[in-house]
Amino acid sequence: MGKKSRQRMMITVLMGMTLFVGILSISVGSVNIGMLNVVKIMLGMDVGNPVYSSIVLDIRFPRLLAAVIGGAALSVSGLLLQIFFRNPIVEPYVLGISSGASLFVGVAIMGGYRFGLSGIGPLYLFLGAFAGAMLVMIAVCCAAKKVHHITTLLIIGVMAGFICSAGTSMLTSFADKEQIANYVTWTLGSFSGFSWMQVKFLFFLNAPILIAVFLLSKPLNAMLFGENYALSMGLNIKRFRMAIIVIASILTAGITAFAGPISFIGLAVPHIVRILFHSSDNRVLIPAVIVLGALMTAVCDFCARMLLSPVELPLSAITSLIGAPIVIYLLVTKRSEL
Repeated sequence: MGKKSRQRMMITVLMGMTLFVGILSISVGSVNIGMLNVVKIMLGMDVGNPVYSSIVLDIRFPRLLAAVIGGAALSVSGLLLQIFFRNPIVEPYVLGISSGASLFVGVAIMGGYRFGLSGIGPLYLFLGAFAGAMLVMIAVCCAAKKVHHITTLLIIGVMAGFICSAGTSMLTSFADKEQIANYVTWTLGSFSGFSWMQVKFLFFLNAPILIAVFLLSKPLNAMLFGENYALSMGLNIKRFRMAIIVIASILTAGITAFAGPISFIGLAVPHIVRILFHSSDNRVLIPAVIVLGALMTAVCDFCARMLLSPVELPLSAITSLIGAPIVIYLLVTKRSEL
């Protein structure tokens, strides 16, 4: 079997695993619903129990779709940033981009347009998260031009996160208890409570961007060989860099606005894909990252919901257990580059 055929087969297997995990996640919970019944409900068939249909279609299915879309978006964002900085240790959470998005969402929730998270429209949340993500991303990019060591860049990202956290702490001094409770719940990271309106917003926001990223595979491959090579291929470096910044910020902001800051998915997934597929070709990596990101996030969300049921664990706690060891591994094995 050739390399390309093997890669296609692996992507197909990952898609099958994602489908299985998705159906399992929908079927298991405080009310267990058979997997066959779940499939029937999703196909529009009657299973004789309207409660089952309501649980599947109104609660668990939107949550699963949100996790799948969010995981794909965060993973592709991480891949783009790793290409941008030409280092596998960067991702939105590590660089403080998620923290910037969190700060501006905090402004919207605790001192924003209306009272409480439920009263704020998806557009307002997204715009706030996008503004915060862009500001931090631009600041980190400016710093990256003056420093040449990834360790220093990571420290700058962490410091940006601390600054944003300080801002949110000051906001809590002026917010009422209900707003603070809403914000604290949001910062724990969760896909629970997703409505179909929010799912549709995320889909129509992210689907065209993910397709566009795949179409940019060739210039992204050129960037891997350095700016001089990319210039020789006729690529406008400044415009392309700005495009990567904007795309990565939108992908990060969209999911952060609704699910909260979710760590390490953007770092772990691209690295795992490179190991599994033994390739740096973005025509292979991008679809693989999308599928594995969706799978890993769905699994983490399932674990957060079921490990200590009926208590739901913070999603970022589960993703950190996976991502933090990978960061340590990369820092150790890539120490010659630091």
